[in-house]
Amino acid sequence: MNKLLAPIIASWKSPELRRKIIITALLFVAFRLFAHIPVPGVDTVKLAALFSQNQFLGLLDIFSGGTLVNFSVLALGLNPYINASIILQLLTIVFPKLEELQKEGEYGREKINQYTRFITVPLAAVQSIGMYALLKNQGIIGLLDPLSLIAIVVTMTAGTLFAMWLGELITEYGIGNGISLLIFAGIVGRLPVMLGQTATTITAEYLTNLIIFLILAITVIAATVYVNEAVRRITVHYARRIRGNKVYGGATSYLPLRVNQAGVIPIIFAVSLVLMPSLLGGFLQQAKNPAFAGIGSFLSGLFNPNGVFYNVFYFLLVLGFTYFYTAITFNPTKIATEIQKYGGFIPGIRPGTPTAQYLNYILTRITLAGALFLGVIAIMPSIAKQISGVSTLLVGGTGILIVVSVVLETVKALEAQLVMRNYEGFLKE
Repeated sequence: MNKLLAPIIASWKSPELRRKIIITALLFVAFRLFAHIPVPGVDTVKLAALFSQNQFLGLLDIFSGGTLVNFSVLALGLNPYINASIILQLLTIVFPKLEELQKEGEYGREKINQYTRFITVPLAAVQSIGMYALLKNQGIIGLLDPLSLIAIVVTMTAGTLFAMWLGELITEYGIGNGISLLIFAGIVGRLPVMLGQTATTITAEYLTNLIIFLILAITVIAATVYVNEAVRRITVHYARRIRGNKVYGGATSYLPLRVNQAGVIPIIFAVSLVLMPSLLGGFLQQAKNPAFAGIGSFLSGLFNPNGVFYNVFYFLLVLGFTYFYTAITFNPTKIATEIQKYGGFIPGIRPGTPTAQYLNYILTRITLAGALFLGVIAIMPSIAKQISGVSTLLVGGTGILIVVSVVLETVKALEAQLVMRNYEGFLKE
């Protein structure tokens, strides 16, 4: 705990970091305020009852940042933006020009972000229509005239763009990754309510199940910290070089390969995709055409969060996205080239292509362990519900993983900022 709090305390003493923390906190407050401004015409009592019974909607609420349970102006949250990011990442594989743009440094990243924003707008509009159809099917919202429907679609789309803007402001002027922090804020903001609901249902029979649930939650928190911090260290030797009367190199260092190289991103990507068939099913069920209505019912039944197919599909999506995102963020060929450029080599491995192949082999093996862990964590709510009988999304699955991962990443970001400022002070002296 001291290790976790030390960077925060030290950061508060730095005027610049204190300003970043205050900006982040103020943007959190703005996000939570807008999360409680409901869209008119929605029966919030029925909506709350529906969310308490439906695991799918609760999971969707987590990735909206806790805004969907109120059906607020930010009801879609960051889901369309995350889906747009997935689409663009996949397009970089298909179109070489996008891949080249991604490698162009700061300019390339700005252009990619701009394209992501453009794709977010139509996705938000489509998802808002699907959300309306889903809630109309559940009797939460009545039949609307075209003008009212357009108003809701525009409002929800604007809410997504506003949430996306807040996330980018946090990333630029605050601490850590803004998108992850907003999702984190939504989960933490709902935690007291969920704990209160759980406390009101405690009985003598339920107490044993609650204890099992707490043990599972603590175990998952410990496992998440362990896996996030776990690394495979690759020894790298640097050849000794003599220039004039000076000797360079001859040192030994380590290349740390993280077991969970992709962090929480695969879970976010997988949830965004696995929720789409259910939304599409809810939309098609409203169709007057019996064939479309039948397809909608089939999709809704197939992707039932308590069903086997949903959990298996979700698990496989997490595995696939873990490897996909790891391949994007870690380039063995580039790392091998950098090692060779500075006269380094891995003992027993030839520099260049053999080093890249060796790193890829090691990364593939340790990523499998990280991917399996993320996959189990993703379907943990269903497993825990069968074991303990407690139905909550914070059972040790997606919610806990995001909270723990974001806290660890933010603390590391603060530590990096502190180290950078220590070096700056040293250079000034």
